[in-house]
Amino acid sequence: MDFTTRTAPDLIGRELAVSDWLTLTQDMVDKFADATKDPDWMHVDVARSERESPYGGTIVQGFLNMSLVIHFTHTLKLQPADTVYGLNYGIDRARFLTPVRTGTRVRDHIVLTDFAARGEDRFLMKSTHTIEAEGEEKPAAVVDWLALWFRDLDS
Repeated sequence: MDFTTRTAPDLIGRELAVSDWLTLTQDMVDKFADATKDPDWMHVDVARSERESPYGGTIVQGFLNMSLVIHFTHTLKLQPADTVYGLNYGIDRARFLTPVRTGTRVRDHIVLTDFAARGEDRFLMKSTHTIEAEGEEKPAAVVDWLALWFRDLDS
């Protein structure tokens, strides 16, 4: 969806976009475990997880699901058209509602929750990301993400 810092307030409460499906592979889970120093067997030990896990295999880290809000925002090009860059400002709230088996496809439903000026050239955008896991009734995660967008004052 194309929007600007001027039109964004009119979109508050509306779904901005739904992403394409993304398959969460064991390779992604393993690399995330390496990067975060979280080698929990339920994520990385396929054989043990198939034997002992109540999920019948490895599961995706909740923080990996949450971190995908950046990926989905980039792929959907959800940057206000009249801004030059944005910064990750934080997470207001995150909930991991359903464990996601590795190999599952997920997608993001993005709703604009708030958009407010923070000075002459900055805007704080809050968006709610509902990460849907294919075949599950409940979402995998719901994340309220904050991004600080900067507008070029010379343009």
